[in-house]
Amino acid sequence: MIKITDILIISEIQEAFSSEFPFLKLEFFKKSPQATALSVKQPLININKTLAESRTIFKNGEIQIIPTMTVSELEQQFNDIFGLSTQVFRKSGNIWLVTTVTDKWTLEEQNRQGEIITKQVTDRKSKIDSI
Repeated sequence: MIKITDILIISEIQEAFSSEFPFLKLEFFKKSPQATALSVKQPLININKTLAESRTIFKNGEIQIIPTMTVSELEQQFNDIFGLSTQVFRKSGNIWLVTTVTDKWTLEEQNRQGEIITKQVTDRKSKIDSI
């Protein structure tokens, strides 16, 4: 479990998330008042600032990230509690994929699929390199 509070620096949140889910990464974006779910993402937030310095909603609350939480639940909580736009990416070999289509999967399942796909790509590349 990862507990997210105001005192954490964005990069610390990202590091804790990647430590818990090594085949996922969490990115934070500047939120535009006109932003919608289908709009292009805004520039990244400065990861050297604290959550308190970056948030746009100032009400009490924290997030507890657990493996059984879905991607959509996590992203929605960051939006509702802190006013931050986030996106989870899943590793697929050497690239990072946006998880939009699989947002209903749990973080645990996303991570497992990232591990399986990355291992398959790595194994395939090793076989090709050995020829």
